[in-house]
Amino acid sequence: MTDGAGIDASGASASPAGDVVGGTAPCAVAGGGGSPAAAGPAGHSVPDLDREIMTINIGPHHPATHGVLRLVVDLEGEMVREVRPVIGYVHTGIEKSCEDKSYWKVIPFVERMDYVSYFFQMEAYCGAVERLIDLEIPPRAKYLRTLFLELNRIHSHLVWLGTTALDLGAISMLWYCFRERDKILDLFEMATGQRMHTRYFQVGGVIEDIPLGFEAKCRAFAEEMPIRVGQYQDLLDRNEVFLSRTKGTGIVSRERLLELGVTGPLLRAAGDPWDLRKAFDYLVYPELDFKIPVGTVGDNYDRYRVRVAEMVESASIVRQCLDALPDGPFIADDRKYVLPPRSELSTSMESLIHHFKLVTEGYRVPPGEVYYSIEGPRGELGCFVLADGSAKPARVHFRDPSFVNLQSFRDMAVGGYVADMIASLGMLDPILGGVDR
Repeated sequence: MTDGAGIDASGASASPAGDVVGGTAPCAVAGGGGSPAAAGPAGHSVPDLDREIMTINIGPHHPATHGVLRLVVDLEGEMVREVRPVIGYVHTGIEKSCEDKSYWKVIPFVERMDYVSYFFQMEAYCGAVERLIDLEIPPRAKYLRTLFLELNRIHSHLVWLGTTALDLGAISMLWYCFRERDKILDLFEMATGQRMHTRYFQVGGVIEDIPLGFEAKCRAFAEEMPIRVGQYQDLLDRNEVFLSRTKGTGIVSRERLLELGVTGPLLRAAGDPWDLRKAFDYLVYPELDFKIPVGTVGDNYDRYRVRVAEMVESASIVRQCLDALPDGPFIADDRKYVLPPRSELSTSMESLIHHFKLVTEGYRVPPGEVYYSIEGPRGELGCFVLADGSAKPARVHFRDPSFVNLQSFRDMAVGGYVADMIASLGMLDPILGGVDR
């Protein structure tokens, strides 16, 4: 990985705002291009009459589709001529269900959409509501939220790397990645009581402070993670099968990705350093020192390189949050929106009644609307909330990056081999709970 601006060997320009990672020259059968002509004897083209197109289904129950995604694929031999993703098989109606719950009870719903990055769903929703009611969260809560978001980013990338490497035949990577993932889940359980779907973020801050011993255990993990990432790279960057399956495959240009609204590692792999943690001022990211890894070509190898570099940067952010974690309250002291401390419930009838009414009836939010977006593991995750003055949101809608990014899959696959399509789908990293929601 190199710093700064410049032109890589393939001629692609690198933005000065990010760090260049990877970089491979496009190959002749790169996905995202047109259909290469079939060659006959002595270089003559084969007449179109000889073409035989076969349409097959891949999914919705197929391990390589990373969830209940159905792909209707037109194949000419092993070449992909057309692909049509079909979604909706896991539709849960979560957004509509949120309109029938009080603001306080919406949080467990939204974190089950993208079930791999649940802390980000909580932050998007809680941040939107906090802006509607003009509630500022304490500095310690901001640092704790940032810390858990970056742990969750590493967790999400580990699930992506392990499952994608498994798709390409590298089964050992799944065990190594899930070894580190389990350590993150141990940290989640230690701080929240739950390994997944923790409901840790609350409107006003976090539900409780980190326990004794958490900081030391978390710091040890953050120190170890860059070493583990280096071991992953040693395994994969020297694997000829992995390199041939990723270098020069699934190329989509930066311009095309922007046309489709694609964000996150997919866009950064094509050379664009857009990252909401740098572009917008939220939580404590402006106070932290971290780099934005970018690619040069935008192939599957660059997508891999960008994500593994992001894990190293996230580990650095976790260490910085632990170093700078301020003292003070972990949640705002606004009894209109925040539950009273547990210590008061056994001594104060007023606090007990207030706790009961907040949980059962909720709180009213003044009429208004807001859109709040953050940088998730897969790109821009935004939450729109419309308030009508009642205790229930009139509308809750999420801009899920998996849904938007799925548009680019056709450009990655058409013109390449069907085997390259499987690699591209893994590198796309879609979470179908977020797509269908």
